[in-house]
Amino acid sequence: MIKLNLDGCDAFVAEKEYGPWIDRALNAYDTLAGGTGKGSEMLGWKTLPTATPETLIKECEQVKALWAGKGVNLVITIGIGGSYLGARCAIEALSHSFLPKKDAPKVVFAGNNLSEEYLAELLDIAKLSNVAVIVISKSGTTTEPAVAFRILKEFLEAEYGKKEAADRIVAITDAKKGALKTLSGQEGYRTFVVPDDVGGRFSVLTPVGLLPIAVAGYDIRALLKGAASMQKTLSAKSADNIAVRYAAMRNALNSTTGRNIEILVSYNPKFQYFGEWWKQLYGESEGKDGKGIYPASVNYTTDLHSMGQFIQDGTRAMFETVIGIEESRRTVTIGNDPQNLDQLNYIAGKRVEHCNAMALLGTKLAHIDGGVPQIGLSIDHICEESLGELFYFFEFACGISAYVLGVNPFDQPGVEAYKKNMFALLKKPGYEKESEEILKRL
Repeated sequence: MIKLNLDGCDAFVAEKEYGPWIDRALNAYDTLAGGTGKGSEMLGWKTLPTATPETLIKECEQVKALWAGKGVNLVITIGIGGSYLGARCAIEALSHSFLPKKDAPKVVFAGNNLSEEYLAELLDIAKLSNVAVIVISKSGTTTEPAVAFRILKEFLEAEYGKKEAADRIVAITDAKKGALKTLSGQEGYRTFVVPDDVGGRFSVLTPVGLLPIAVAGYDIRALLKGAASMQKTLSAKSADNIAVRYAAMRNALNSTTGRNIEILVSYNPKFQYFGEWWKQLYGESEGKDGKGIYPASVNYTTDLHSMGQFIQDGTRAMFETVIGIEESRRTVTIGNDPQNLDQLNYIAGKRVEHCNAMALLGTKLAHIDGGVPQIGLSIDHICEESLGELFYFFEFACGISAYVLGVNPFDQPGVEAYKKNMFALLKKPGYEKESEEILKRL
């Protein structure tokens, strides 16, 4: 179970200052729990841990079995933003850092950029592999995934034939409408539904995340079990509710101390993409109406040798939220060297993870002394259940925090601005007027 520690904020936010923010967070809790706030039509994610049917889990397992029967060893998951970040962070957290998982395909990701080299190199590995594709798009017309899917669909049909290619493509899309839904019906693709009441950044516990994670060989039942446990934990309105306390403190730090940058910190490189998922969740949910706490992420101790100087001694505009992992799944002990040229014999006989834990504590003290408040979160170890807990905790806390901030957590109006300009520059039909206006500015 997740533990929350706020003692790293004591020197920055007094109890009398924190109390009113708890009250605000409790009011926001009522708004979220009661579905009375802006965006309340997008609250389907709240019940996913306990409402996901067994039939959906079995359908994910059927896809895995079908592709295993075909000898598929490479699954390309196409999507952008919330359509890939949740699955990627779970798979990378659970995977061996260097070796492939036995009896499961390698899952890679496409459609999250417009890099020609990336797609060309993806085709290089596809030509050497037995390939299947999961394409995730509610509309089917989002530029980045649509470009990738057009190219990979053509590859699959040339490589395996049109009929066999259809067995190697699964679409996760809208239940009733959209280009991808239409194409899936025409071609006979197996489809899964993106629920209408769940936005992309909250979709990791829908087929958007569950199918790629299952195909990669991980236990989605355990993932949902962990999320269900957190759903139950957060269901009680209380000043001790960890989502309420986290949301209150991050807003208190922002408002009372002017710290408007939150850095999510992990001491395990397996959590690098968890930071990417978290950044989208909070960035898209809170960054609007001229408001928001800017989300950043680092991985220690690696980034202490690159960003450590700035965090320790630079502009005092940030606070840290540190995810600690109490137990390592592996054991490596530092040996004794008679020459001791590296001067490490003082830690001979100790586990590497002990040194990592001391780095965490030492950094906490140094950064607090340097004027950086620190929120602490910890989990027992990395597994499907703990990831499910973290996903649901951050989603629920995000809803509370955004309502405290006074914004709609579930829209993203600013995302459309760059698309309009890009379409105009590409001369997409219907954007002729915008194209003329932009060309005048260039």
